[in-house]
Amino acid sequence: MSTPTPETPPERPDDTLSNDQKGTADERIDGVPLNSKPVDVTGAEEVPPTDVSLISGNNKPRHYKADNPSFFMQRGYQVLLVLGLIAAFFLVMVYQTLFGRIEQPQQMVTIEKGQTYYGLLPQWQQEIPLFSATIAKLYMKTQVDGPLHAGIYQLPENPTIAEALHVLGQGVKAAMVKVQIIEGKTSKDLYQALRDNKGIKKEVLTADSTNASIAEALDLVGILPDAVTNSNDPIVNHNLEGWFAPDTYYYGEGTTDKKVLTDLYKRQQQALTKAWENRAPNLPYQTPYEALVMASIIEKETSVAAERPLVSAVFNNRLNKSMRMQTDPTIIYGMGSRYEGNIRRKDIDEKTGYNTYQIDGLPPTPIALPSAASIEATLHPADSAALYFVATGNGGHKFTNSLAEHNQAVKEYLGVMREKKAQTPPQ
Repeated sequence: MSTPTPETPPERPDDTLSNDQKGTADERIDGVPLNSKPVDVTGAEEVPPTDVSLISGNNKPRHYKADNPSFFMQRGYQVLLVLGLIAAFFLVMVYQTLFGRIEQPQQMVTIEKGQTYYGLLPQWQQEIPLFSATIAKLYMKTQVDGPLHAGIYQLPENPTIAEALHVLGQGVKAAMVKVQIIEGKTSKDLYQALRDNKGIKKEVLTADSTNASIAEALDLVGILPDAVTNSNDPIVNHNLEGWFAPDTYYYGEGTTDKKVLTDLYKRQQQALTKAWENRAPNLPYQTPYEALVMASIIEKETSVAAERPLVSAVFNNRLNKSMRMQTDPTIIYGMGSRYEGNIRRKDIDEKTGYNTYQIDGLPPTPIALPSAASIEATLHPADSAALYFVATGNGGHKFTNSLAEHNQAVKEYLGVMREKKAQTPPQ
């Protein structure tokens, strides 16, 4: 049976050239005619088919010369895209700077003498993404007319810097009332100051309010030890002494006493918590409340800032040695309204819940409103072995390590006081 001879398919369509096109130089690629076909001759060298891509160049990327218009068009689009992105970023930055909001409630802001508008920028920079101090300063230069005036201003809730500048630029001061609580004063002094302040609305400090009713109204009963809430001593029972941060505050006229007391409590609680978390090791205090009690005693014992850590060291050393604290301010606080300006021998010998000449350890509650500095000193006492201190008569105290040294320091103090009395002309 004979096998049919297969037809070889053409490598490309048969584009027959006209007679007048044959033999020209354009008809050949590397010497091969365009319409030539490989000849199937046994033993002859096979001629590979022509690769059309070599002619058309379809598989090769285009390369533009620098003077080609397409080259400049392609580069132009890229430049425009980059410029567009830069412009968009700048617009977002401008918007965030002028109209980005910081999260804060409506509040009063005190501007001190000498402060500038630029002093407002750090808070916005910290809280607003993409905030630009440079843009803000340019805005201030073009929009703010005149210096920043000292005073107390009311900023709206969640303000933008544009809104803040508008309020401050108007120079409109809010009607404010001043609440000043000096370090070492008592909660009783604070209550009376608020009662006497006509700009403070009374909700908690009514005519018949008590320690228990005040603690309950402020929802602060839970911060007190059971020994305080269950005490039969009227001075001790539900006493919130020490829990309000002394300082000078300004509030809008009509603010309630509950708002003021709650704010002062939160400030004190934050100061105590921070100091307690970073306290020195080996202290004799088991709870933050005990540290608050000690801080109030330190506050009453010295008004010299540099002495606070030394006073703290003395009491720390005495407690660690199971020595009584023997501090006069505790006697005074325990006497309450009976104190008339002098401590007598019978007062020292009287056993009250606060008399540290008669009781061991700490009194049941703080005896004053301690500053943050006294709280820090309590939890970071000086490195000292002192066990005693007494006033010098010339300001400050003398710290000693032994009873003999202390007695000598007492004699020196009494001598100074006699000399001063002798030099004082009679009234």
